[in-house]
Amino acid sequence: MNSLKIDNFIPISFNKSEQITSNGSTEFKDVIKTAIDNVNDLEKDGDKSIVNLLQGKEDVHTTMIALQKADISMRMLLSVRNKALEAYKEIMHMQF
Repeated sequence: MNSLKIDNFIPISFNKSEQITSNGSTEFKDVIKTAIDNVNDLEKDGDKSIVNLLQGKEDVHTTMIALQKADISMRMLLSVRNKALEAYKEIMHMQF
């Protein structure tokens, strides 16, 4: 049986996206705004990649990777939004 080998593997480093305030806490709205901005940036990168593909400056693989990154980040953001809305609705239905 042939072994599958991955060459040219470059690990991706993630930058901390939210800003930490002086007391060590981050507001929820800031985290969400940063996440939305990151998704928006990935969408713009995907759009630029499509234009570059049509102009012959980029290959199909790079374009597909950029589009998949944008798609996955959008799905994740929507999942977080849906969970937050579910939690809000559940809190609103609580009786104190």
